[in-house]
Amino acid sequence: MRNRIFSGAPSEAIAGYAKAVIDGSTIYVSGTTGRDPVTNEFPEDPAQQARNALSSINDTLRQAGSSLADAIVSRVFVTDAEAASSVIPVLGEVFGDIRPTSTFLICQIPAPGARVEIEITASRSGSVVPG
Repeated sequence: MRNRIFSGAPSEAIAGYAKAVIDGSTIYVSGTTGRDPVTNEFPEDPAQQARNALSSINDTLRQAGSSLADAIVSRVFVTDAEAASSVIPVLGEVFGDIRPTSTFLICQIPAPGARVEIEITASRSGSVVPG
C-alpha cells in the first residue's frame, strides 16, 4: 500500500509529484532544495542550503515514522565545485555514522538561487539486515 506526503508546494500539483511516497517500509523523499523555512528564500551559502534541505527532509521522514538516521540512499545535486566543497562537510556531519549509499553530481538546478538539491530514500523499520 502506497501513501503520499505533500508539502503543499505549488510545484507538486503543477508537475504531478509528492514530497514523499511511502511504499511498505521504504520512504522515497523527492529532491528537496534548501530554502530558508522562514523567508522562503535561498541563502547564499550552499552549506546552509544543505542544512535547510536536510532539515526539511527529516521533518518529512518524521511524518512517515522515520528520520535521517534511517537513510539508506542519498542523492545530492549541486551547481558547481564551490557548492560541492561547502556541502560535503555538512553531509559528513549528518551521515558520518549512518553511511547510506550516495550519489553526488554537479548539474543545473531549475530553481533560481538554488545551489543544492537532496533526495533521500529511507527505511521505516530502522533496521537493516546484513547480507
